[in-house]
Amino acid sequence: MNQSFEKSLKLGLFSLVNTLLIANISRPELAVAENQANLSTIDRSHTEILVAEESVVESNIPSLNPTALDREVGTQESDPMNQVTGVSQLRDVSPEDWAYQALQSLVERYGCIEGYPDRTFRGNRALTRYEFAAGLNACLQQIESLIAATNTDNKNPSLLGDIETLRRLTEEFQTELTTLRNRVDQLERRVTMLESTQFSTTTKYSAEIVFAAAGVFGEENAATGDDLDEQVAFGYRVRQSFLTSFTGRDRLRIRLQSGNLFDARGGSNITNLNTFGSNSSNDVRLNKLEYRFPIGNSTMVWLTAHNMNLDDVADPLAPFTNSAVTGANSGFGAYAPIYYTSFGAGAGISHDFTKQLNLALYYSAGNSGSPNEDSGFFNGQYVAGSQLTYKPSNDTAIGLVYTHNYFPGKDTGFVSGGVGSALADDPFQGNATSTDNFGIVGTWRITRSLNLEGWGIYTRATARGGTRDGDTADILNWKLSLAFPDLFKEGNLGVLTVGNPPQAYRVEGGLEDDETAWFVEAFYTYQVNDYVSITPGVFLITNPEDNREPLLVGILRLGFSF
Repeated sequence: MNQSFEKSLKLGLFSLVNTLLIANISRPELAVAENQANLSTIDRSHTEILVAEESVVESNIPSLNPTALDREVGTQESDPMNQVTGVSQLRDVSPEDWAYQALQSLVERYGCIEGYPDRTFRGNRALTRYEFAAGLNACLQQIESLIAATNTDNKNPSLLGDIETLRRLTEEFQTELTTLRNRVDQLERRVTMLESTQFSTTTKYSAEIVFAAAGVFGEENAATGDDLDEQVAFGYRVRQSFLTSFTGRDRLRIRLQSGNLFDARGGSNITNLNTFGSNSSNDVRLNKLEYRFPIGNSTMVWLTAHNMNLDDVADPLAPFTNSAVTGANSGFGAYAPIYYTSFGAGAGISHDFTKQLNLALYYSAGNSGSPNEDSGFFNGQYVAGSQLTYKPSNDTAIGLVYTHNYFPGKDTGFVSGGVGSALADDPFQGNATSTDNFGIVGTWRITRSLNLEGWGIYTRATARGGTRDGDTADILNWKLSLAFPDLFKEGNLGVLTVGNPPQAYRVEGGLEDDETAWFVEAFYTYQVNDYVSITPGVFLITNPEDNREPLLVGILRLGFSF
């Protein structure tokens, strides 16, 4: 138990015992009525204490499978405790035990401690709700009997001394007792309100809403050769999630999405926003359907019918930039493009070798529901990936990532996740392509107010079939972000990012990116309260495509999450 719970329990018992003693000794004619009233009040306190104790005990147990829990409860119910009259009757208690004197006093002076039929006390085992209730009930009954005997013949001077001590303690802790009772009453009202207004006993509802005004500014539109249309666009995206658990350890996630938010564009995929792909013409569509369940205490399995990505089963290690509500405004600045390359049905598994070392594996097919040629779960676009993550502490983590992708000719244009140059996203210009992607990702909380995160990724792309069969291309990208949590105000966040977005530095038998593109982003998230945030930001791309002028994107985002 923690100290606050111990103090609350002691104060509650002091109040209960003192009420019973005083009521029976000084006003015997009102004893029955007052005891009933006091016990009604204590019942509420008792219930709250049991709930608190349960949460304390459960928080110290890493996990319990239902079978083991059922066996434990069954053992308790079929293994009742028996009253003992002397501590010597308990064969697993010795004078060397640190609580021996306290146990001896409770057994021999008050007779309100019970033991198991095998004459054991089991003092080193966690206290259960059944045992707490049985022990408290035995003490109450014994104290009432002693009070009745003292009222009759004025015997038991030891008990009279205890009564006086309890009176003094009650006076000393009168303020705390009053505060405790008020807090219990308030908790009771809040619990009643939550029970009457809860969405579901098994399902949790959450939502994210983003409004964004964004514009791209530059000299030339690569698609037309004309000057850029510098109109600022305003749009939104809404995601609603229903999280359901049937066992307490599994989770069914259904996520719906609607919006009309266009990417920044301007003739380059590098200007895509963190919310890219969210334009559904205001229609509500299924965005995620997955079920995950544990195998033992160290393994988790995912089955996904729609929109599975590597970051569902593995941590992208971008704690301050990946959120579309409070993180980066840009798609490239959010997290590594290696996590972006599939949105279909799939399966994954994650296993913890230790608390520090995790391995995640997954497979996802982009057109799994189509029976057409070059489609289906195995014959169409797919990605198979893995990530080995090492977290030596809560502040530091590093991951080694590998994925193998295949893009039929009709699905190319997304080789680098839709956040790179035109050649990086389609190096063989419509030819079927396979890629092997090798990445390293990491995050380091240097101080409370400074975090470093980033990645480096190398991609070897190979043309499959067609006139370019066997041609290869090398694609690189990297990013570093400095995050400043609680900048100027607790809960706020400032981030500065620099990097090279995906570019095809070498393409066999075709065009390649000759000029290096540089990416710089800055944003500041102001947390209005726990649910609302405002994020102004800008990001600049030099040489987004060969012979292109720099592009500047400005954005103002309003986010809601609840």
